Amino acid sequence: MYLKAGDILSGNEGRAYTTINGQVEEAFYFRNVEAVAEKQKSAVKVLNRTGAQHKANGWEGTGSATIYYVTSVFRKMMLEYIKTGRDTYFDFTFINEGKGSTIGKQETILRDCNLDSVVLAKLDVDAEELDEDISFTFDDVDMPSLFVTPTLGR
Repeated sequence: MYLKAGDILSGNEGRAYTTINGQVEEAFYFRNVEAVAEKQKSAVKVLNRTGAQHKANGWEGTGSATIYYVTSVFRKMMLEYIKTGRDTYFDFTFINEGKGSTIGKQETILRDCNLDSVVLAKLDVDAEELDEDISFTFDDVDMPSLFVTPTLGR
């Protein structure tokens, strides 16, 4: 049994959306994105054991993305915070789906995202294309659709 090459997703076949103040827009400007949920753990010592055990006691969601320098949407959010102190929370939706794949699609919604840092201005005489890095946190996640087990080859 082996994994069929047709079930391995291409990195450029995904789709991304932002939902800001109820307005959904396709986020065509993403080059790459990664969101990670990391458990927070505490060490627990008990009698008659030399090593510590570990117990999960929470989690934290963080993300980073490289996007083409073609949108001001994140700069507008940061500027609003700088000028007024009003922060914006928003959702990111990411869909992975390959044409011809047997695994279906996976949809991930990162809820209550909040920006950490944003490039406010950028020039680069050596760059053929301008891009920028953004980082963010998220407070919740939903996955309305998950991949199914691939059809294996023999």
